Amino acid sequence: MPSLFEPLTFSRGPAMKNRFMLAPMTNCQSHTDGRISADEHHWLVMRARGGFALTMTCAAHVQALGQGFPGQLGIFSDTHIEGLTRLATELREAGSLAVVQLHHAGMRSPEKLIGATPLCPSENEETGARAMTEVEVEQLIEDFVGAAKRAESAGFDGVEIHGAHGYVLSQFLSSQINRREGRYGGSLENRARPLFEVVAGIRARCGPDFNVSVRLSPENCALELQEVRQVAQRLMSEGAIDFLDVSLWDVFKEPELERYQGRSLMSYFTDLERGQVRLGVAGKIATAGDAQRCLDEGADYVSLGRAAILHHDFPRRVRTDPGFEPTSLPVTREYLRHEGLGEAFVDYMTRWKGFVSD
Repeated sequence: MPSLFEPLTFSRGPAMKNRFMLAPMTNCQSHTDGRISADEHHWLVMRARGGFALTMTCAAHVQALGQGFPGQLGIFSDTHIEGLTRLATELREAGSLAVVQLHHAGMRSPEKLIGATPLCPSENEETGARAMTEVEVEQLIEDFVGAAKRAESAGFDGVEIHGAHGYVLSQFLSSQINRREGRYGGSLENRARPLFEVVAGIRARCGPDFNVSVRLSPENCALELQEVRQVAQRLMSEGAIDFLDVSLWDVFKEPELERYQGRSLMSYFTDLERGQVRLGVAGKIATAGDAQRCLDEGADYVSLGRAAILHHDFPRRVRTDPGFEPTSLPVTREYLRHEGLGEAFVDYMTRWKGFVSD
C-alpha cells in the first residue's frame, strides 16, 4: 500500500509531493464582488506552506447568479484574475499544486443574496427556483468552461468541477430534482450531460497539462448511490479527468440505505476500474491513522477539512510524528485566528456544533 508521503502522479500536469490535499471549504471571507481577500489568500497560502501537496480553493462561483453564500470567492469575471494570479503564484512557490473549485449553487442560491430568482434544472417549489431554459443550460456549461480558462490564465495547475452536495450539477444528476425532458433530462445519460459537457469543454479549450477533476457525493441531496457510481465509472473509463474527489461525510461509514449495507460506502468507489484516474476521499479524516487507513482501503489520496482548519501544517506534523492527533475540540476563536482563519471564517465555524468554545 502507498504511504502518506509517497508522491502521486497524474496523467496530466505535475505530481503531488504527498497524499494530503486541502479540501475545498466554505469560509465566507472573500469580497462581496467575488475578488479574493487578504484573509482568504492568507488562509490558503498558510496551508500550502504547511505541507499540503495540493491546495484547493473554496467553491468559486462561475456565474453571479450562482453564488451560494455571502463572501464567496468568484471566478465569473476577468476582474477576479489579478487576485487569483497572486494566489496561484504563492501556492506554487510553496511547493503545492494550485487548484480552483468551480461551482454554481443552482436552486441553493439565496434569492436575497443574488437579487434574482434562483435557477434549477426544473421548477422547484421548495426553494422558489425556476426552471432553466435550454439556452441557459448551455450558457451555464460555457461559463464553467470560461471559468476554467480564467483559472488557467491565472496560473493554476487545474480546476475541480463541483458536482456534489446538491449544487447545480448535482441537481441535474438527481431524477427527483431534474424533471426536464430533452437533452438534459430523463435518462441518467441526459441528466449527466451537463457535467460531461463541462469536462469536455475544459479539455478542448485548456492546455494538455491542465489538471481537471470532479467532486461527487453519493448520498443525500436526492441522489441515488448506484447512479452516482455509474457516473464515477464513466468519468474514470473515459479518462478525461485526472482525479475523482468523493465526498463521503464519513469515510468509514456504511451506506444509509439498508440494501447497500454490509460494506463501506467508500468501497463502492474504490472497487471501480480507474484507468489512469486517481481517486480521493473526504469525510471525518482526523488523524494520520485515519488517512493511512483510507490509502490501505484503496484511495489514492485524502482530502482534509477539519484537520486542516485545526492545524495549517498537519502534513508536516504527521511526517515528524506519525502518531500525531489534532488538538481536541472545542477550540477558541483566538486559536483559529492563530491558525490563519480570518474573522468571517471564524464566525462561520461557530455554526459547527462543538467546534468553537467562545
